Amino acid sequence: MTAEGPRIRPAVPADAAALARAVVRNREYMKPWEPYRAERYYTVEGQAERLADGGVRWFAVDGDEITGVATLSGIVLGPLRSASLGYWIDPHHAGRGLATALVAEACRAAREDLGLHRVEAGTLLDNHASQRVLAKSGFTRIGTAPRLLHIDGAWRDHHLFQRLLHDDPPPA
Repeated sequence: MTAEGPRIRPAVPADAAALARAVVRNREYMKPWEPYRAERYYTVEGQAERLADGGVRWFAVDGDEITGVATLSGIVLGPLRSASLGYWIDPHHAGRGLATALVAEACRAAREDLGLHRVEAGTLLDNHASQRVLAKSGFTRIGTAPRLLHIDGAWRDHHLFQRLLHDDPPPA
């Protein structure tokens, strides 16, 4: 990303207020793809808790505004060395390569900083835009999980994807 446009950077605890503004701004847009969120989720306090939940996050930022997020959660070390990836982009900033840039940074850090072997992601069956981002980012579809997550009032099927980052053995 260029200096005059959005850039990618790691999340920090001080981002709670900006993240709260971003999730409030995108609440209706994200409803078809997100699980139900309690009202606290949309507050600064809720986002501060989220930033401290053990996940690792990167933001696409434009000035002081967060325009996209990528999160590695469920990080498992040992012989599995894996994490789950989630991401979203503000619709006013879609189509600029931000999702692909966020996924690339998450995968780079998963390998280089966290020493992970694989990253997994899931999409609703009809979320073709997200599936294109994953394909461009080196993910392959590994299956379909029936009724995986409760999204927008119903249990929804998801396509599952993974990206293998390397074939080195786990550290001793």
